[in-house]
Parts: sequence; C-alpha cells; structure tokens
Amino acid sequence: MQIYMVGGAVRDRLLGLPVQDHDWVVVGATPEDMVARGYLPVGKDFPVFLHPDTREEYALARTERKSGRGYKGFTVFTSPEVRIEEDLARRDLTINSIAAPADWTSAGGQNGLDPALIDPFGGQRDLQARVLRHVTDAFREDPVRILRLARFAARFHDFAVAPETMALLRDMVADGEADHLVPERVWQELSRGLMESHPARMFDVLRDCGALRVVLPELDRLWGVPQRPEYHPEVDTGVHVMLVLDMAVRLGASLPVRWACLMHDLGKATTPADVLPRHLGHEQRSGKLLRAVGERLRVPTDCTELADVVAREHGNIHRSGELNADALVRLLERCDALRKPARFADALLACECDARGRLGLQEEAYPQRPRLLAVLAAAQRVDTADVAEAAMARGARGAAIGQAVARARARAVQAWLDGAG
Repeated sequence: MQIYMVGGAVRDRLLGLPVQDHDWVVVGATPEDMVARGYLPVGKDFPVFLHPDTREEYALARTERKSGRGYKGFTVFTSPEVRIEEDLARRDLTINSIAAPADWTSAGGQNGLDPALIDPFGGQRDLQARVLRHVTDAFREDPVRILRLARFAARFHDFAVAPETMALLRDMVADGEADHLVPERVWQELSRGLMESHPARMFDVLRDCGALRVVLPELDRLWGVPQRPEYHPEVDTGVHVMLVLDMAVRLGASLPVRWACLMHDLGKATTPADVLPRHLGHEQRSGKLLRAVGERLRVPTDCTELADVVAREHGNIHRSGELNADALVRLLERCDALRKPARFADALLACECDARGRLGLQEEAYPQRPRLLAVLAAAQRVDTADVAEAAMARGARGAAIGQAVARARARAVQAWLDGAG
C-alpha cells in the first residue's frame, strides 16, 4: 500500500501558500485493507475513508468513465491495480494533478522542478508559467469544471487560462454541457468564487467562454447596457457591477454583501432602449429578477433578502442626505432596519460599494453609511412600549398605535439631525 498527498495541498506548498486541508490517495489497497487498518469508511459513491487519528480523508485510487450527462454521470472504478498516474489523469487542471509521497519535503530540483513528485501532466511547469490548463480531454465530461476553473481564476488572478483550455470551455458550452449544471453546484461554485481575492475574474472567464449566459443570464445581459456618464463614468453597467464587486473585496465584505453587490442592478438590462441611458424604476425590476435567480439557484435566504433590500433601496440610501426625519423613518421601516439592524448595516456597506464602485470614484467618501447608522441608533432609543401605552390611553388602536410609534421615532431622528447640524 502506497499513500500520496495530492491536489491542492501539493499545489499550495509549491506556491508557498498555507495549506488548509490535505487530500490523500491510497494505491494498492482494497476497502477491506483500509478497514482492517482502522480507517472509517465514509464515501457513498466511491471508497473514501477517515484516518483513525487525524480524521483526514483518504481515497482509494480510482478511474472514471462517462456514463451520462452532468457531473453525476460517471461510473467509478477502484482496484488495487489502479496506478497513481491513472488517478491523476481524471483530475481537472494540471496544477491539481501532482502527487507527492506521504513523507515529501520539497527540495526543488533541476529548473525548479522537484523530481520527488509524480507530475505526469506538467503541473509544476504550469505553476511556474502561471497557467491554468486542463489535464486531458476528459475535462469536458464534467460541466462543473467550467465553474471550478473560473473559480481558480478568481483565486489565482495572475494565472492565464491556456488558449486550448478556453477553446475547450467554449466547445463544452456550445455542446450544451453547461445546460446540465444543477442549481446546488452552480451556487456552491459561485459562492466560493465570490469569496476569492479577485471574484470579478471568475465572471470574466465565464463570459469569455459563454457559460455566464447559461448559468446567470440576468447578469450576463448587463454588459453593453449604458448608464448616464455623469453618475457612472465607466458607462457600461456590467463593468460597473464588477467595480462594485472589487470594492466589496477591498472593504472585506461578507458573502451576502458580495451577492447583493452582484445583483443590485439586474433591472437595468430590462430598461427599454428608447429611454437609455436613464434607468427609471430599475430598482423594483432588479428585486424581481434577483428573487427569481435566488429561487432558481437555491440561494440562501439571507443572501436573497439582503440583495432584495439593496436592489430596492440603494437609490434612496444614496439620496438619504436629502430626506427629512419622517422620510428617514420610512426608509428604516422599508429596510426592516429596526428589527434587523445587522442586515441594515450590511445593506449600507453594499451601497457604499455601489457608490464607490465607479470609475475614478473609488476613493470618494460615503457619508450616508455612518449617517444612517446614527439615524437608526436614534430611532432605536425610542421606548416603543411607553409610546404604545400612552397611545392606547388616548384611545388609539391598531394602525394608530404604529403611527404614534413612527412619529416618536421621527421626533428622535429630528432631534439627532438638529444636534448633528
């Protein structure tokens, strides 16, 4: 029995990056051998075992044969006779298809290539050249690999996609493989890519190969849609959304905030051509579209709900400096800010990303965010129980009590505005 470290752990060690998880492949063993050594079987579709001490995953070397459409359309074969080179051949990218002996300590070698590594597809050379390249033509058999490659492009933003690999991606899309991506896997890869250091690169790759118009057509349609240059010097809506996403990374935004940034302007793709570059009413259209996307891709509720608030209210939040106390309280109510203040804070962060995600405006201040947080704090200081009790003592019932609370909050906000001024 031989044990090899494979995949990302080898790749990241060669790149000098911290290794988060180790993946191991076992050659020359049967499931019975693994159990006899104390490994715990956990794999459903193929033999995977947990180490009895470290709980890291150990998979038996395997090969695959395409048996249907989509990422589940494979028949898996394991045998003690499967060689490590055969296991590496089924992987996606050359940089992920390198194996190291279990006791490997990188020592380098001629031309910077480590001879101790098993590297039949030139992964080390592609790491040096900063290239993302598919291993074999079997790459085309799993459409999820389109998304994975785009995600790796977001992580390793200075790596180029090999021309032959981009051609293969385009062929896969043209052949309809991307049509068979299931919602859960699309969301899984998109959400992981959004949290990489350069998520806009993921969408560049998906657009270049044509996959974005399949998995997220509502977003794909934004490129080429003009906006008013006095507000958007970059003009193109798709370019703007990527700049907003870049700003979300710069400000350390969470996944729900990054998703909201990505979704906030979807409605601009549906603006009638005769009124361009104005986009009156795009906020409500964006909300409707992003909710449909959320249902289709089974996006987590917190992401969809935040994106909906941002899409509907970002214009009002941008203009909030012009609002009086009553209008500010109504804005808080529409955003459900008093019940969900943390979500409101996230919405304000997304709006700051929107305002600063514009060509030449990245260093501009966004006073609306601290101002509205202070407005919320002033409204929260109102003792609603006391206000409601006093209103009921005057004979108020139902909606009248809510109106009394809103007036009390508006007075508190006005007092803060007077003091801030």
